[in-house]
Amino acid sequence: MIECFRMIEEKNILLTIAYDGTGFFGWQRQPHARTVCGELERLLSDICGFPVELFGASRTDAGVHALGQSASFSGRMGIPAEGVARAVNDALSQNRLERIGEIQIVSALEKPPGFHARYDATGKRYRYRIRNARKADLFLRKYCYQVTEPLDVNAMKTAADFLVGEQDFRCFLSAGGNPQKTTVRRIENCSVEKKEDEILLSVSGNGFLYHMVRNITGTLVEIGAGKRPPEEMKQILESRDRSRAGHTAPPQGLYLEEVFY
Repeated sequence: MIECFRMIEEKNILLTIAYDGTGFFGWQRQPHARTVCGELERLLSDICGFPVELFGASRTDAGVHALGQSASFSGRMGIPAEGVARAVNDALSQNRLERIGEIQIVSALEKPPGFHARYDATGKRYRYRIRNARKADLFLRKYCYQVTEPLDVNAMKTAADFLVGEQDFRCFLSAGGNPQKTTVRRIENCSVEKKEDEILLSVSGNGFLYHMVRNITGTLVEIGAGKRPPEEMKQILESRDRSRAGHTAPPQGLYLEEVFY
C-alpha cells in the first residue's frame, strides 16, 4: 500500500483512461477473465488503501480500444487526484500488470459528491478504423478492420448522412445486449473520411446500443463494396430489423474516443 501523508477526506475521482484492448476480455470486471476494469481496480485499491469500485462510462467489448474511456470512483483518501494518475502510471511502467503499455491514465480530476461517470455522461464519440488496401498489413491486424476489396467512400458518406438525427436504431442492436427501455438514440455526427489507405468513421451521439457502431460500420462497408446502394440505409433504419442491416465489423477497429459531460 502506498503511504499518504495528506489529510484523509472523501473524494470523488474521474479518470480518463486509454487502453489497448487486445489482451483484455473487455472493460467490465469478470470473475475469471482479465479485464481493464478488473486490473485497474486491483491497482487502485493498493494505491488508495481501500477496495475501489470503478464505474465506467462504457462497457467496451473484448478487443475494443479506448483513447478516452471515463470511469469514476470515490472513497476516503489522502492522495490528490493528480497523484492517483501519477501513481497508477508509475506502477504500470514498473510492469505490475502482465504487460507494459496496455493501460494509461490520461487524466484524473476531482468531481463533486454524487458525480457518476456513466449516468452524468451526455454523449460519446467513437472512432472506427478501416484499412482499405489490396494487401493486408500483418502489424495492423489488431488495430483496424482490413478490407482488401475497393470501397467507394462517397457512397459510404451518402449512406452515413441518413444516420444523423434522433431515430430508432433497433436495426443496429445485436442480440445479447442488456435490455433497453428504448432503442431511440440521437446521432449528432457521422462522418467518413479517407486518408491514404485508411478510411476513418467518426460517430458521436447521446448514446449507443450494443454493437451499434460495429453494425453501422459493417453496413457501410457493404455499401462501399457495392453490395447495397447508399439509399438502402434509410430503408434499413425504417425496418427496425437487425437482419436487414449489414454484418458486425470486428472489434479491433473500434476506439472509444471521448465521453462528453
